[in-house]
Amino acid sequence: MKGLIEKISPFLLHLLIVASVFDIYFKSPIVQVPEPEPPQFQAPARRVVVFVADGLRARSFFQPDASPFLQQVGYRKGLVGISHTQVPTESRPGHVALLAGLYEDPSAITRGWTENPVDFDSVLNRSTHAWAWGSPDILPMFAKGSAKDRVDTFTYSGMMEDFSSRDASYLDTWVFDRVENFFSSALEDHDLQLKLRKDGNLFFLHLLGCDTNGHSNKPESQEYINNIAVVD
Repeated sequence: MKGLIEKISPFLLHLLIVASVFDIYFKSPIVQVPEPEPPQFQAPARRVVVFVADGLRARSFFQPDASPFLQQVGYRKGLVGISHTQVPTESRPGHVALLAGLYEDPSAITRGWTENPVDFDSVLNRSTHAWAWGSPDILPMFAKGSAKDRVDTFTYSGMMEDFSSRDASYLDTWVFDRVENFFSSALEDHDLQLKLRKDGNLFFLHLLGCDTNGHSNKPESQEYINNIAVVD
């Protein structure tokens, strides 16, 4: 009997450790709350534009002459900081944390991190109306559920995300071109003009070029440095 206990004890110990990991970390961070009251104070801005340069590393960004315009804006007109992520260090969980204020629900792992099976609120969903341009891997999850009538997304084909490409900065220029065309079309569209002028609107530009170039060409490559200049 004693020999049997000695044989199964290590197995039971490892099983307990594995179970504790799931018990601690595989819990949903999403908390169901009543409909929040609208803020009683005046907003600091009527509309918000969010640029996210996915995969932009601090050590590359702060290199001399790497991004003179953004650094000038950050140091003289805004705030500059360095964020620290947690695993998994992928684009989807990072954007959920950035735009929704929570870490992505662990149940997303059952979908291969390609879809979040649990609906959640985000700044896009809480805006008067939101327009978003960028990757098909990121934007659709912010337009699900109650946000679908409030969030318009414009994405390129998934085939364009080519990690074997010599230069992926075209993903960012695609976004810039579509945004410029969108606002140009408003000059001839009176209804769109009225919608764009409303308070509480949000515009989200997801720029994947740096991330793709970082994977395919590495952060020290000339392609990556040039992509920072495109974003700048």
